[in-house]
Amino acid sequence: MKNTEYAIVDIETTGGNASGSRITEIAIIIHDGTQVIDRWETLVNPQQEIPLPIFALTGINNEMVRDAPIFDDISEKVLEMLTDRVFVAHNVNFDYTFVRHQLEASGFKWTARKLCTVRASRKIKPGLPSYSLGNLCRSLNINVENRHRAGGDADATAILFSRLLEWDAEGEMQKMIRKTAQDQRLPPNLPPEDFAQLPEKPGVYYFYNDAKKVVYVGKAVNLKKRVASHFSGHKITSQRQHFLREIYGISFEVCATELMALLLECTEIKKLWPTYNRALKGFEPKFGLYEYEARSGYRYLAIGKVSKFQTNIESFNNLNDGINLLRNLAVKFEIDNRFCKYCVTVEDGLPLRQDDSALPEIDSHNEKIENAIAFIKENRPNFAIIDKGRTADEKSCIWVENGHFYGMGYVGTDIQISNPAAIKDYVTPHHSNHYIMQLIHGYAEKYPGKVFKQKAMSKKSYSED
Repeated sequence: MKNTEYAIVDIETTGGNASGSRITEIAIIIHDGTQVIDRWETLVNPQQEIPLPIFALTGINNEMVRDAPIFDDISEKVLEMLTDRVFVAHNVNFDYTFVRHQLEASGFKWTARKLCTVRASRKIKPGLPSYSLGNLCRSLNINVENRHRAGGDADATAILFSRLLEWDAEGEMQKMIRKTAQDQRLPPNLPPEDFAQLPEKPGVYYFYNDAKKVVYVGKAVNLKKRVASHFSGHKITSQRQHFLREIYGISFEVCATELMALLLECTEIKKLWPTYNRALKGFEPKFGLYEYEARSGYRYLAIGKVSKFQTNIESFNNLNDGINLLRNLAVKFEIDNRFCKYCVTVEDGLPLRQDDSALPEIDSHNEKIENAIAFIKENRPNFAIIDKGRTADEKSCIWVENGHFYGMGYVGTDIQISNPAAIKDYVTPHHSNHYIMQLIHGYAEKYPGKVFKQKAMSKKSYSED
């Protein structure tokens, strides 16, 4: 460690993400592993307005930086002080990302080994109530002057760094600065053991914030590789930086197959509604088949936009699928087209279109509508998907009942199941939705040999093993 030099860095910025914000102040302290050997700091003109909340936090305003150098003017000095030194900071990825981004904007390609004093403190002084710089310094009796200014925070980080070197009996910091050290790429608040326990198997993983609330759910073919991909690279979006700072823990559930991981991910997102999951939240069918009775007593079938206040008979991703189904039903059951509505707002008592021909007899007509609805419901499939298990001693199973996902689970290979419906006894029930059934039908069509059906299905064609 004494043969290595360290650049202890702190910056103040106009905002939280490097792509849209700029550095307003930077301090760099050079440490040789024993003592501080150099120190430099300066205000920086960010060439953009400093927001009031940032001024309230740092005390740096537009007037203070008006005559300060822009980053291009100090970029060579910054690069000189950082070159061939370990980059040290409290929550290192934040400072590193900003500095690297602005050096690149000035025409310099630079990378460095990193050391995070948050992570080092967690390893060397575990069990403290908080590892923010201010709270950590209070816990360790480190005096902090000029808080939330680059120079003051860099000085405090340098003292903390020196203390950690003294206390590091197990050589944790030496392990951390190795270029290949995995936990250097982890979020600052994530215990490395949470990442280390991840297996290289399919499953679902959960990210937790400091209140132990799930903020993200994801699925993976390889849990360890997928989680690691969240922390790799140097993306500078505000969303990613906030996301990484909020990760305080990881848990996971191993699944036997990628399909089961997809289904569990979907159900968990719908149940937990995590802050950073966006894609699946908005995945809902847009159109539905509805039935209603007008004041005249005639029953109608209608394709309309999905409404949370209306229950539909069938749902569709696009309007054409709904229109085609309704047209086929009208032909099959000889329903008068005047009683079929295509893409309407479903309301009770829509007026009947004027037509010169006589209306059908009401009871006969309503019976045709009833038969068409019964046909749809009666032809919803019941089937199981049997696949490999998590171990050689079990098989995975998914049960679909009346066209809806019922649940999934595992059954021992020693258990013989002759009736597919018996699978229900071995699955954990979950809520179904349109997206889940799309996944299941797609898988069943691709792997018909894994499907065990209970009865013939008219809408889909599946084969048994």
